[in-house]
Amino acid sequence: MAWEGRLPFLLSIFMFLSMLSSLSDCHPHPAWPVSSRAVTAAATNYTARKASDVAAEVAGYADVAKQIIDLAVFGAAQNRSYRRLADFTDTIGNRVSGSHNLDLAIKYMHNAMTQDGLDVHLEPVKIPHWVRGKESAEMIAPRAKNLAILGLGSSVGTPPEGIKAEVLVVQSFEELKRRASEAVDKIVVFNQPFVSYGETVAYRAYGASEAAKVGAVATLIRSITPFSINSPHTGLQDYQDGVKRIPTACITIEDAELMWRFAQRGQKIVVRLTMEAKTLPDADSFNTVAEIKGWQHPEQVVLLSGHLDSWDVGQGAMDDGGGAMISWEALSLIKDLGLRPRRTLRTVLWTAEEQGGVGAQQYYDLHKANLSNIDLVMESDLGTFTPVGLQFTGSDAARKVMEEVVKLLAPINTTKLEAHGEGTDISPWMQAGVPGASLHVADSRYFWFHHTEGDTMTVQDPQDMNLCSALWAVVAYVVADLQDMLHRSC
Repeated sequence: MAWEGRLPFLLSIFMFLSMLSSLSDCHPHPAWPVSSRAVTAAATNYTARKASDVAAEVAGYADVAKQIIDLAVFGAAQNRSYRRLADFTDTIGNRVSGSHNLDLAIKYMHNAMTQDGLDVHLEPVKIPHWVRGKESAEMIAPRAKNLAILGLGSSVGTPPEGIKAEVLVVQSFEELKRRASEAVDKIVVFNQPFVSYGETVAYRAYGASEAAKVGAVATLIRSITPFSINSPHTGLQDYQDGVKRIPTACITIEDAELMWRFAQRGQKIVVRLTMEAKTLPDADSFNTVAEIKGWQHPEQVVLLSGHLDSWDVGQGAMDDGGGAMISWEALSLIKDLGLRPRRTLRTVLWTAEEQGGVGAQQYYDLHKANLSNIDLVMESDLGTFTPVGLQFTGSDAARKVMEEVVKLLAPINTTKLEAHGEGTDISPWMQAGVPGASLHVADSRYFWFHHTEGDTMTVQDPQDMNLCSALWAVVAYVVADLQDMLHRSC
């Protein structure tokens, strides 16, 4: 998941906690095509309408919301998103940026969504192509032990013979600075405590460059997770300009703490690290786009999304296969019910999100001329566990509308509208003032499996995915069919 090139993606899923977005006023109007409600001739702005009128309008979608929920949770579509995800991940496997597997994944999804009766096309992008290669680490002293590692995205490799060096174990950047003279020609091991992903990920992002500044030859970083069963986590790291690039990998919590205990006893630690990692020229790839065209204002868009790429471990089922599948499933549910909203519903399956939202940034650059016609952007990239609510960033007027929309989710008990929509891929739109929403799930286990071999279908639950799909479809459909676009303050 989460910015590279510009700002490491790693921190991006939390970067919106301090951002207050706005949104713009626009045109259109509600009613689903299969209903008998007449379309009014002149569209008005929500800010000029009484709150009671807006509430009444949204409440008019209660029946159609229940139809969507019933189909997703109890009806013929029950467990469909889970089955689709299982078939996809079992067939393709993991899908790192630039890989053959990612190419296969894009072709798979293009064919599958086309067969589903959706309007599907591919939009070309250029994406990073980092290759892990073979890698290993072993502790030679004070005793022999193999260390489980995962090299970090964009890391350079070691010389072919590897790097054999004494280890300096620190618990913070501050300690590293205090002990800078001890770091020269050492492998720096960061044994930082886990506070939160948003805070602790800085060690993965910047650890290599900070260690290189004081003369280290490589870094091994405690995996960014609160829980481990000797499982290392990968992810993107960000070399700083003008600083020597040194090899960097994550190790397990267990091994980081083991070396910390040795260091506290004053025992000399020696490690041999070998990594074949390298970065190849940027690769050709695609964002995958599927649509249900709006019946009245096809140029206006509600955008749903998840990312198709993953890291090169596990199956990428949780991050972000689930988000991609519910964004497809939402369109399927609406199509199956014979619904066609006033505006276009567009699902985008991004590429190279893990490399910093690369595909999404190129999509934004290509389509930003249509900024005023993007009604709402939605992203699911923090798992598809049990949904607890919707996170939203927008103007006060837009928030009032969304508060009414989530009331339609009462049958599945997810009526909370929380602050701060987030997501690497939708962030350019939100920063430009487009309303943004993200799925909030019971995610306490998310960072247990994040970027590891453990990110497989075993983590997923079909009923949870049913509920996530229902929430995603109801919100997207109702917003796309309302009389007016969501208001923006600028």
